[in-house]
Amino acid sequence: MKTMFTTMIAAYICGNIYIFIRAWQTFSGCSLSWKLTISVIYWIAVFSLIISMFFRHVEIPEFLSQGLFTLGSIWLVFTLYMVLALLVMDMARMIVPFLKPLSFYVALGFTCCLLIYGYFNYKYPDINHLDITLEKPIKGSPMKIIAISDVHLGNGTRKPQLKKYVETINAQQPDLIVICGDLIDNSLLPLYQQKMEEELNKLKAPMGIYLVPGNHEYISGIEECERFLKNTPIRLLRDTIVTLPNGLQLIGRDDRANRRRVPIVNLMKKVDPTKPTLLLDHQPYELAKKDSLGIDIQFSGHTHRGQVWPMSLLVDNMYEQSHGYRKWSHSHVYVSSGLSLWGPPFRIGTDSEMTVMTIR
Repeated sequence: MKTMFTTMIAAYICGNIYIFIRAWQTFSGCSLSWKLTISVIYWIAVFSLIISMFFRHVEIPEFLSQGLFTLGSIWLVFTLYMVLALLVMDMARMIVPFLKPLSFYVALGFTCCLLIYGYFNYKYPDINHLDITLEKPIKGSPMKIIAISDVHLGNGTRKPQLKKYVETINAQQPDLIVICGDLIDNSLLPLYQQKMEEELNKLKAPMGIYLVPGNHEYISGIEECERFLKNTPIRLLRDTIVTLPNGLQLIGRDDRANRRRVPIVNLMKKVDPTKPTLLLDHQPYELAKKDSLGIDIQFSGHTHRGQVWPMSLLVDNMYEQSHGYRKWSHSHVYVSSGLSLWGPPFRIGTDSEMTVMTIR
């Protein structure tokens, strides 16, 4: 993991050096003072996310914390697409020489248009409906479950966006709401500053609202997350089984970040095999193994399906199931790409989503 992280940081810095050199060449006719001013602003943008992460638990002014995080996260995706666009234009101008003075501007214009599209695509999540018929009985009428993951409340997903999510969820009139990890992003400070519990307290589901931890709850501090959630109707499940009034058994698994979490085999020993089960496990690993244990429904998140292309291609090859629905030999498995996202506010080649499950 450390090697991969170091490689990504190195690639990010090298990409920005490439963009900087090409920009310097394009604006060679400008005054030195103008170029130096733009250079300072450019490199602040490059390192702003790293600065934001370093100070995430420090009470600095909200506008500064928010500004650094937003600028830095946008710059991540800007770097990716600007490098790709410049490489294409640099190859094109070898064939069509008259493109040379325009290549940087064309690459910049294409990248900005793509980011605008990605922003609006992220802002309007899909609502995916899934009907599941189980062999094991549940009491009463069909059950409607809203299943979401990866909301990442904080400097990225702020209170106004949370308000829209809550309204959309409540409009579905669910019997049960389940949140499969990463409700919170990198720190609890923005949640307290914005009083986000006020919106979370508006969630309504007669059978309850349940959350399992994701890796970001551990990044934020799992104990602090537990304290925050006590001011909301959300119940945190950490290797806990809850049997609902209609007989459905919720298996809320702790995240892989806790290396001492209970093995899934041990959790399954505590369930009634005659009643249906719904496993909530943030990271979608060992799906075949869980299927072999007779779990009826599994819901996960974490992958975001890469958020943007071509990261989606990499993520698709990292997991047994990176996104969407699949019926295994026994289990109905859904891996969500996330209601919101981490960092860059863009969805390019992927979609934000919430899942409406109807269980019969």
